[in-house]
Amino acid sequence: MNPTRRKFIKTTALAGASLVVGASGATASNMARLERRKFGRHADELSIIGFGGIVVRDADPADAARIVAEAYEKGVNYFDVAPSYGDAEVKLGPALAPYRRNCFLACKTSKRDREGAEKDFQRSLELMQTDYFDLYQLHAITDVARDVDAVFAAGGVMDFLMEERKRGRIRYLGFSAHSIEAATAALDRYDFDSILFPVNFASYLADDFGPQILKLAEAKGAARLALKAMARQSWPKDSPLRQEYKKCWYEPMVEPEQAALALRFTLGKSVTSAIPPGDERLFRLAVDLALKNIQPLSGAEEKELMTLSGEVNPLFRRA
Repeated sequence: MNPTRRKFIKTTALAGASLVVGASGATASNMARLERRKFGRHADELSIIGFGGIVVRDADPADAARIVAEAYEKGVNYFDVAPSYGDAEVKLGPALAPYRRNCFLACKTSKRDREGAEKDFQRSLELMQTDYFDLYQLHAITDVARDVDAVFAAGGVMDFLMEERKRGRIRYLGFSAHSIEAATAALDRYDFDSILFPVNFASYLADDFGPQILKLAEAKGAARLALKAMARQSWPKDSPLRQEYKKCWYEPMVEPEQAALALRFTLGKSVTSAIPPGDERLFRLAVDLALKNIQPLSGAEEKELMTLSGEVNPLFRRA
């Protein structure tokens, strides 16, 4: 079947009558399901919470299968992974295999040259046990010259990715970025289908980091996928939480009430989906919070986050 014609199951939190078959073969009925939103200018719909592959990095295969099955049963259909996530592809591929045809699978390459990207791409297909990716992304676009210019140069990765898209092994092309300048340059250079970018309350409110990218991407019809929704700040020196949350390179929001506000802040912007921190506990927290309440923040709640943004050290600031 041509991957561009594959159909995706639409479910929402109100789809109480739906049935889902779990890894054990049992069915779960009348279960609350995550809301789904449109993927930019395309018809695909993604769960508002995405599954980052780091969640199953270093996991026992049986645990990885359990985590993925639980996520799928709660309505998660958007999964994102990359070669740089340790053994995440090794663990996620088999765990996701039973649900692959009903999921939106995204992968990435950090390579800027064609040869390196070809190796990444082929190995990722094999490890993920699939013959195509719904979304393939340039990973971590940061510098205009070193990243954006390089991928579009002769012998760069973009020629290869566009060829694979024509072959049907890539449905959509996107990129992830943590830089306003690089993200702007990439969006202006090519008609990307999506951008994966930090939409974090502290960076957004304290230093206006993010709104300009959301606006530009929306104007171009590119889906906005959010990173760092539940990031609190850069790790404070000697924080006791660092040993507990080793998969997080920043201090995460671990207190449920504040995490809920931060997540609702991000989902209240023009985003399709948010990918939580790579810790299993925090991923589960994000899913449960999104199932309970994703209503827009009240004035008092916005004021609370504004106050908090002035008390922390935001991960990202404008150059």
